[in-house]
Formats: sequence, C-alpha cells, structure tokens
Amino acid sequence: MIEITYGQMLVFITLAWIITRSLVLVKKARASWPEKNATKKNLLRELQLLMVYICLIVIARIVYFPWHHVDGHIGLLRLDPARILPLRLNLLPIVRLFEVYDGWQMNIIGNITMFIPVGLVWPLCFKKLDSIWKTILAGGGFSLFIEISQLLFYERSTDVDDLLLNTLGFTIGALIFFGSRKIVRRKVKPTEK
Repeated sequence: MIEITYGQMLVFITLAWIITRSLVLVKKARASWPEKNATKKNLLRELQLLMVYICLIVIARIVYFPWHHVDGHIGLLRLDPARILPLRLNLLPIVRLFEVYDGWQMNIIGNITMFIPVGLVWPLCFKKLDSIWKTILAGGGFSLFIEISQLLFYERSTDVDDLLLNTLGFTIGALIFFGSRKIVRRKVKPTEK
C-alpha cells in the first residue's frame, strides 16, 4: 500500500509545474531573445498561469483527500492495488444525488463551486478556449479525468453526479467569464456615428 500526504502531492504538483513552466520560459526566451519587453510579457503570462496552478492544488486537496482532518491533519490518500476492486462507481445520474447522508448538501454545493473559478480562469489563460462550448468541453474533460483517476484509490469513489456537478460549476464560471467579456467589449467599442 502506498500512502500519500497532501504535502507530498503538493510538492509533486509544484515541482512538475516549475519544471514545465521553466522549460517553456527557456524556449520562449530563446525564440524572442531580441524582442523588447519579451521578459515582461512572459512574466505577465506566468502570473496568469499561476491562477491555473492555484486551481489545481485546491482541487487536488478537495477531490483526493478526506475532507475531515485526522488527528489535526489532512488525511492520507491511499493506493492499494489489492483493494481497488470492486470499483466504487456510480453511473446512474441523479438517482443517488439527493440521498440523505451527513453533508449531502455540501457535496452538491462544493462540487459546483470548486469548479466555478476554473471556468473563469481557463478561458482567460488559454486562447484556444475562445468559445463557451470549447471551454465547457474542456471542463467536462478535466472533470472526467478526475473522476476516472479516483478509481485508483479505494477510499475515493467515482460518480457521474460529481462529473455533472463539476461541469455545471465550470459552465457557470465560463458563462460569467464570457458574459463579462462581452459587456466589457461593448463598453470599450467606440460608438458608431
């Protein structure tokens, strides 16, 4: 059995992020070496992408680790190949969503609200997410990745309702982003005579 602390996962995500972003920055610096203000543009871009990093570490905390603290600490993420089966998997949408258990309302609200910031940040940071539909599709894909990856951890469960709620949260964030952008563009656009 492998036990992973949140600190270890945070270090892994952070190191992977730093290495990836450093390689990208070196490549960009070489490509735009004589260009003025290239360093300033790259720094602004990295600050934008820092929001993506923050979303990733917050989501990793919420979806992979127990919500309640154990002995004053965040609980462990346990990987035990011998205990993966049977899969803890719900493929029936909405049937179990409103089952009454301690914290079911928080589960619904939490799954939606944790993805609203991602729906705001991703289209800001990634130019290819230039429409609401592309952004929602990316959010749904990200949520699907998270749900499938939880199959590896016997104390986590994969639930189609989580996929739907996460995608709903992402959609709300994307609607806010694209709606705000439309309003700003209307106000900035010079009036035609």
